Amino acid sequence: MITTAVSRGLESVFVQVEADVSDGMPVFEMVGFLSSEVKEARERVRTALHSCGYKIPAKRITVNLSPADVRKSGSAFDLPIAFAVLAALGKVPAEAFLDTLVLGEISLSGKVQPIRGVLPVAAKAKENGMKRCIVPYLNQAEAKLIPGMEIWGVKDLGEAVAYLSGKTYCEKKPAFIKEKKDVEPEPDFSEINGQHTLKRACEVAVAGMHNFLMIGPPGSGKTMLAKRIPGILPLMTKEEQLETSEIYSVLGMLPQNGRLMDKRPFRNPHHTISPNGLSGGGAAPKPGEISLAHKGVLFLDELLEYKKSTLEILRQPMEDKKITLVRQSGSYCYPSDFMLVAAMNIATPKLIQCKIAEMPENKPFHGFRHFVFSVFEPFFRFGSCFALRFCTSF
Repeated sequence: MITTAVSRGLESVFVQVEADVSDGMPVFEMVGFLSSEVKEARERVRTALHSCGYKIPAKRITVNLSPADVRKSGSAFDLPIAFAVLAALGKVPAEAFLDTLVLGEISLSGKVQPIRGVLPVAAKAKENGMKRCIVPYLNQAEAKLIPGMEIWGVKDLGEAVAYLSGKTYCEKKPAFIKEKKDVEPEPDFSEINGQHTLKRACEVAVAGMHNFLMIGPPGSGKTMLAKRIPGILPLMTKEEQLETSEIYSVLGMLPQNGRLMDKRPFRNPHHTISPNGLSGGGAAPKPGEISLAHKGVLFLDELLEYKKSTLEILRQPMEDKKITLVRQSGSYCYPSDFMLVAAMNIATPKLIQCKIAEMPENKPFHGFRHFVFSVFEPFFRFGSCFALRFCTSF
């Protein structure tokens, strides 16, 4: 019996993979409430075993993935299914998989491909007393971020079988990928000249992680300042780094450099973003922009151009610091503790005269007035400078 896992948000559910080889019509059956990509693993595993020199006898092979009431999705079941078949055929000792978690996708040639969401699954495995984790070689650095776990990174199926049979020893060094040296430096808050009142208000808002609204004409520096806010936020703690890295790991966006995310996220979605893109969605919901901005900044430029239904989604996650998405397959919870920074243009007589802007009455402001004033209500109520109106002179 092989232990693997399926991701449900940032949580993981352990799945037991077992195979049986018996006399009967030659067929390869898989059961256990499987999605289409898991059902396709049957052909990938069959071809990969043949490519690696393992002959499948003309017998009835049945693979079961339990518990049967949990829907299995994703491509991480290929490697545990292949191991279960090999163990049933006597090619691999079954005791080699005790306290071992197996994850990985297999190509037709037997090469083990990288997968998404290794970090939260490895963290869950450690909490449940697992001692070893077999993952694709390119995911080895990511799994190594969880201390106290023995990580085996395998490149192909034949190499993995050799490790488990004791014929060779697994390389324990993480598969670090060198970072590019020509990375552009991040924007620095000290580069902003002038706008002293705006910078002071921004610093006060950052000190308490308050929401921050900027109102001004185009070209006055609203976006420039917003991009520099992550640079003056406090450094992330280890817990914040791990929590943020798990979100990006689920989407396959975690850099494979063997380090946790140590910089505050900055997300700037376009105003045409859909409600599902902001909150997260899909049959098995993935994190949205509000979760990708966790412990960082969510910047909404041209606030008035966003649909009212999209903006209304922000209300509950901003209060609860998390968002729960309920689907037929279950409920998925993602953290969403972010600093909301918004910017909107305002017309001045000179801009209207030059036809650069329109009168405020022509802007779709009335549909968003309730949302804007409810989100930033404390600042308007007490006359705070967090919501600024600053104009340039012509």
